[in-house]
Amino acid sequence: MSYKRGFTLIELLVVIAIIGILSSVVLASLNSARRKGRDARRVADIKQLQLALELYYDANGQYPTGLTTATLVTPGYMSVIPKDPSSNLDYAYVGLQGSASSAATCSSYHLGTKLENNVTTTGPLAGDADAAVGGSFGATSDGAVCTGSAWVGNADIAAASSDFAGTDPVYDVRP
Repeated sequence: MSYKRGFTLIELLVVIAIIGILSSVVLASLNSARRKGRDARRVADIKQLQLALELYYDANGQYPTGLTTATLVTPGYMSVIPKDPSSNLDYAYVGLQGSASSAATCSSYHLGTKLENNVTTTGPLAGDADAAVGGSFGATSDGAVCTGSAWVGNADIAAASSDFAGTDPVYDVRP
């Protein structure tokens, strides 16, 4: 009597279950890595924008009223104005008067983005600005918005809030 060699139905089901469990673990890890990667790109974009803003300041004696192609790309301070990697929205920006400048001169700015990972004790959120836009210049506020500039928010950081402060994972910088 000869028996055919092969797999039983139970053995096949066990193997399929193991493959399913392993693939779900890998996908969960991959999603976390993607979030961290997008956050790293956001922080790099903000730093690139900061550098372009400083180049603009050196050439013009003030910061621009907005992040536009005419102010940053055309003069050659950067090749393209970066956008958020997941939403393709502009980063939030406003030109500010600073501590003792006139309303017509943007001697400061506030720039930021919302991150996907809310890790406030380490990483970029540990050393960001966390101040409200507008009002008197100080630790909790940036100073008044300069003439010609306007708070430009996006769906992540609403323009109506005029605020980078709070508990949301918002990475924001000032000069």
